[in-house]
Amino acid sequence: MGGTFDPIHIGHLRSAWEVSQQLGLNDMYFIPSAIPVHRPQPVASAEQRLAMVKAAVESISGWQVNDCELRRERPSYTVDTLLELRATLGDEHEFWFLMGSDAFEGLLSWHRWQELLSLTNIAVMVRAGSHPRCCAELNELLTGSTNESVGFGQVKLVEVTALAISSSQIRAELASNQLPRFLLSESVLEYIQQHRMYEFKG
Repeated sequence: MGGTFDPIHIGHLRSAWEVSQQLGLNDMYFIPSAIPVHRPQPVASAEQRLAMVKAAVESISGWQVNDCELRRERPSYTVDTLLELRATLGDEHEFWFLMGSDAFEGLLSWHRWQELLSLTNIAVMVRAGSHPRCCAELNELLTGSTNESVGFGQVKLVEVTALAISSSQIRAELASNQLPRFLLSESVLEYIQQHRMYEFKG
C-alpha cells in the first residue's frame, strides 16, 4: 500500500486490514512516496512520514514499512517500486497492490501502467455497493482475470468500510490547535505532538 501518509490515519489502516483479511494476505508493506506524481507534495518531511508510518504499524504482525521510494531521487513511480520488490522478494510470491477507486479511474495516465499487471495483482478499494467510473479499457481489466496461478495479472474490487477521514482534515485540525483523537493511532499522534508538526503548538 503506497501513499504520501501525511499523516497516516485510521482510514489507511482499516482499509489495509480489510483487504488483507479478504484476500488472505500474509504480509503488508506500507510504502511512503517521496515525490508523488499525481498528488500535491507532502507537508511533512520524508523522515517524518516514514517515522509516523513505522509508529502506526509496528505493533501489527506481518505489517512493515518499506522506504524504497524515499531512497530514490526521482518521482515515485509504482512500476519502479514493484520491479524493486520483485527483485528483492522473488517471483514466487503473489503480490497485491492496493489502490483507491479514484486512483484506479486515472490508471491510464500512470507511468508504464501496462507493465503493472506483469508484476502484481491490483486490489481496487471501493465502498460497499459502489463501482469505479471507468473507461472501456479499465472495465475490461475488471471483468477479466488472468495469470491466477502465477501471482499477477488479476484486478479485483474489494469492498472496504467508508471512513470519512482525510489527512488534510487532520492537518487542518492540528493547525487550529485541535487534537484529532481517534482519527489516527495514538502513537502517531504522540509523534506529531512531540515534534510539533503541522503547526500544532500543544
